[in-house]
Amino acid sequence: MDTFMSKHVFGQQMTDLLATRLLVAHAGSPVTCQLVTGGLSPMVLRRAIERLLSDSDADVSLAALASDAGLSRCHFCRAFRQSTGLSPHGWRRKHQVEQAMNMLRATDDSILSISVALGYSSQTAFAAAFRKLIGETPSNWRRRAR
Repeated sequence: MDTFMSKHVFGQQMTDLLATRLLVAHAGSPVTCQLVTGGLSPMVLRRAIERLLSDSDADVSLAALASDAGLSRCHFCRAFRQSTGLSPHGWRRKHQVEQAMNMLRATDDSILSISVALGYSSQTAFAAAFRKLIGETPSNWRRRAR
């Protein structure tokens, strides 16, 4: 009797999966985004990201970002994470490492010059951030990527 139930449940799951795939395939365009409830409004999120990406000496502290959004630091951080999946600091670090990967792949610049260009205080700090996100050192990643 247990085997019968397992086969029935498996069959139902396969039917649901097939129906979902057919619906997505014939609905015109695949559903690629999920509706996020809560979080920051698109305009506030865009402004926060622009400030995080700015090359100027603008204050990108959590307090400044929250103040721009008109929220407390705690509320802003929670809403930013809900909107992006990362904290503001984590989002910025991920973006910097993505830039580093592009520079490592596309140029022969030294790792030190790349770390300075991205605003890291030292090559060691850059390598630690890179390794934390990617799982290997920038020099090893560069050799493997080429």
